Amino acid sequence: MELLKFAAIDIGTNAVRLLFSNITENKEKTTFKKASLVRVPIRLGFDVFNNGFIDEVKREKLISTMHAFHHLINVHDVIDFRACATSAMREASNGAEIVDAVRKKTGIDIEIISGKTEAEIIYSNRIADMIDNTKSYLYVDVGGGSTEITLFSKGQIELSHSFNIGTIRLIKDQVKPGEYQKMRETLHGLKNKFPSLKIIGSGGNINKLFKLSGKKPMKPLSYEKLKEIYETLLSYPINDRIKILGMNPDRADVIIPAAQIYLNIMSWSDAKKILVPKFGVADGIVRQLYYNFKEHSG
Repeated sequence: MELLKFAAIDIGTNAVRLLFSNITENKEKTTFKKASLVRVPIRLGFDVFNNGFIDEVKREKLISTMHAFHHLINVHDVIDFRACATSAMREASNGAEIVDAVRKKTGIDIEIISGKTEAEIIYSNRIADMIDNTKSYLYVDVGGGSTEITLFSKGQIELSHSFNIGTIRLIKDQVKPGEYQKMRETLHGLKNKFPSLKIIGSGGNINKLFKLSGKKPMKPLSYEKLKEIYETLLSYPINDRIKILGMNPDRADVIIPAAQIYLNIMSWSDAKKILVPKFGVADGIVRQLYYNFKEHSG
């Protein structure tokens, strides 16, 4: 049995994450296991969706975080790593400038990826291997700046789309009405073509919502149960979500719009249940790194 280690940096709209994963290989199967996760709530989206750029304070915080991540990656002796930035950096007018500064000061090369690439990375988690390949599923990742949806039917990708609808955008009232209309029309079309859709949710918010449901891993969460959790959370002021429910401050505000997005998607696609396998962008990056390593190592 061989043990391999890879790292992934996910620079999101709400938080920046560094994931270390151990991969074990034997004749029967390959196992991916999270070794460590570091999460820093820099909240780049609050700058970008207000001003169109990332200010000096958050710029320096990001550089300091990348410095720390660089040292951690070195001491973990990973085979390879990749750093990807999503919605906030995509839209920041000084995104390329910040990428250049990070590269010069820390040695980390950040890729600002498109919504399509983000959806492909998320799909790399191979959720299809864990479910019924004879059915159709909608893979949904709700972030701070965008929502990625990937439809796969009988193990094949039928549609992949990124919408500029995210939790921080909603908090800042920066979602254009036409964007919701596009999402609604897309999902209505899927409902007619692929009846009895189930949703697979990824991201920190749906993971937290699932945890609040008390369900066992890989057990489906119904629309009714998700709505019940949402209404319960809505009844608590944000300070009580932090004090009484024990949420982190940067989770207590975004979890409400996240639940709204998931409920809308379930309603518009006529999906009754959602599966929450606890995979996200960083997990997908690790899998892509591993598959690339195996392809080139012979």
